[in-house]
Amino acid sequence: MAVPLSDVAVDIIRRQLGKHHTHVFSYRGRSVSRVNNHAWTKALARAGIENFRWHDLRHTWASWHVQGGTPLHVLQELGGWESVEMVKRYAHLSGEHLAQYVTSMTGSTRRVVTNRLRSETKKG
Repeated sequence: MAVPLSDVAVDIIRRQLGKHHTHVFSYRGRSVSRVNNHAWTKALARAGIENFRWHDLRHTWASWHVQGGTPLHVLQELGGWESVEMVKRYAHLSGEHLAQYVTSMTGSTRRVVTNRLRSETKKG
């Protein structure tokens, strides 16, 4: 399966060339095989970050994609999820990304709500 990467990601990977003979990322000449370890915990502590797991990065990435307008079926392929339902579980949304759709309909929505309120008031 092909994995599309941004120019920034490709640049980061290119800067790793030659640092290790078999792995892209290494530390002090040794391959990095685990990311959720003591070094990760120490880095979080130094940065003042609490209650954060490595896997939270995947959730954040998916959420940012959805909020940026990436269609769920596209994100499903990018993230390698088997179903759109799994994508929805990963992409925790704040609701702010929906505001643009509400404001685009504000005029007609306001009229509909106002007309319904008037007709319900007259009935009561």
